[in-house]
Amino acid sequence: MSARSREIHLASRPEGWPTAENFRLVETEVPTPGPGQVLVRNRYVSVDPYMRGRMNDVKSYVPPFALDAPLDGGAVGEVVASEAEGVQPGDTVLHGLGWREYALLDAKAVRKVDPDLAPVTAYLSVLGMTGLTAYAGLLEVAGMQPGETVFVSAAAGAVGSLVGQIAKLRGAAHVVGSAGSAAKVERLRALGFDAAFDYHDGPVRDSLKAAAPGGVDVYFDNVGGDHLEAAISAMKVHGRAAICGMIAQYNDTEPPAAPRNLALLIGKRITLRGFLVGDHGHLRDEFVREMAGWLRDGKVSYDETVVDGIENAPEAFLGLLRGENLGKMLVRV
Repeated sequence: MSARSREIHLASRPEGWPTAENFRLVETEVPTPGPGQVLVRNRYVSVDPYMRGRMNDVKSYVPPFALDAPLDGGAVGEVVASEAEGVQPGDTVLHGLGWREYALLDAKAVRKVDPDLAPVTAYLSVLGMTGLTAYAGLLEVAGMQPGETVFVSAAAGAVGSLVGQIAKLRGAAHVVGSAGSAAKVERLRALGFDAAFDYHDGPVRDSLKAAAPGGVDVYFDNVGGDHLEAAISAMKVHGRAAICGMIAQYNDTEPPAAPRNLALLIGKRITLRGFLVGDHGHLRDEFVREMAGWLRDGKVSYDETVVDGIENAPEAFLGLLRGENLGKMLVRV
């Protein structure tokens, strides 16, 4: 093919908060698929908090992004050329080579999705990894039971907003969320959270105590830091926390100041359990079936913040780290 493709490369590794200078827009030739391969024209790509960790050259559960090479991440697009059986031009597919306009992949690395069943963006959010993260983290990792009190940090984000709604649908007695603005707090109340607070309004520990005076059984952690410390203080005996993310310290260059109360884990017999959504693939069919039903019945809502143009993907990512998104942050390619 003679067309050109634009993609975002990692130009340098951030020290502390990333800046626009850490990224580079690069133009390349669109490749031609070989045997067993497909070429996809991306329509939407996902930017997610975990990507910040991959910009550091450190050993982790996933390899770091390479310098002077395209970043990657969730994407959904249309197959425009195929040399593989079972995948045809015109198919809509989900895959892991985002941050670019065109992606060349082995056919086994794409998953066909039905654009008539749901908007294609839903496969990157409520019906995709985001939704499964919320579902598995709350129900399997934290083991939430009906009648319990649940606290969710970054609750207006893509994962947190679904955690709160799933908790209510699965019988939680009281669901509390924290968010970063008055508008986001109002959105949480509209989504069915029993209580919500802006963490800028005062110490998280005090706000949580006021919102859940009887204590917390389950904490879904997207933030870490002072939120995790506050949750530990508010935990009931045998409380559980699913540690999904710690965005409060992703850009720190010094060791975190909190939590400082980890000794409380002993007397309260608290469980803190980190998890990766990839370990819970066995729940995918159950999750999709249940979530699709909730969506069909209007019981679950989800928000998206969409930025146009692959050239603006770095700014979308920086906006995500600044908390400028409501729900899922996506780039329309």
